Amino acid sequence: MSGTVHLEAPSKHVRLLTIDNPPMNPLGVEMRATFMGVLDEVDAHADVRCLVVTGKGRAFCSGDDLKNVGAQGEDLAGFSRLLDRLDASRVPVVAAVNGWCVGGGFELALCCDVRIASTEARFTAAGVNVGLMASAYRLPRIIGVGPAKAMLLTGLPHDAATAEKFGLVTAVHEPEALMPAALALAERIASRAPLSVAAAKRVSSRAPDLSPEEAEKVQAAELRVLRKSADHKEAVRAFREKREPVFTGE
Repeated sequence: MSGTVHLEAPSKHVRLLTIDNPPMNPLGVEMRATFMGVLDEVDAHADVRCLVVTGKGRAFCSGDDLKNVGAQGEDLAGFSRLLDRLDASRVPVVAAVNGWCVGGGFELALCCDVRIASTEARFTAAGVNVGLMASAYRLPRIIGVGPAKAMLLTGLPHDAATAEKFGLVTAVHEPEALMPAALALAERIASRAPLSVAAAKRVSSRAPDLSPEEAEKVQAAELRVLRKSADHKEAVRAFREKREPVFTGE
């Protein structure tokens, strides 16, 4: 049986995407198309404010399905399109890395906004193991050049504790606690002002490439819009009334 991608709705504002292609959860052509369709569905649904991505079984994702790789490199281009699409998702994406996170699957996790891991997770920048190169752009931006080269040049697996030390993941949980933690994190993100979350995602993604002057202009433009939002006014009222704000994304 070929693998698939499942989409669940744990709550009104959170969606859970599970990669299901045991044992290593590679993403072939059909699964990538399904994955991108799910991202389109999530982005089109105004009530959705956060997406959690995880894998089923002992792996998060092993990247492209090498059994389907063509001679002309179209499969690699197709996988790159999926990565770019995930990177551009309207909503914040939390990677709940449950197990092996290898090659293109490692790059998939890098495209998520936040990564947390199970103690059983293993992270491998596997490009040099298969005569290719991957993650050489995104990984140094996230963890710095030194730790990134330790992963990129060796192709060795790194455990969850090392990933946390490198700043690749922000938390490590026992396997049974990973999904509750991921969903709680997603719910927290979803409870914040949606326009502010979207602006923070946009600006922080661009920040490493901006000069201080450019960053000031970008942030000023975002703040001009946010100051006029209904959610900002609601936050001010809630502060005065000593209650939690209720944000609507307006």
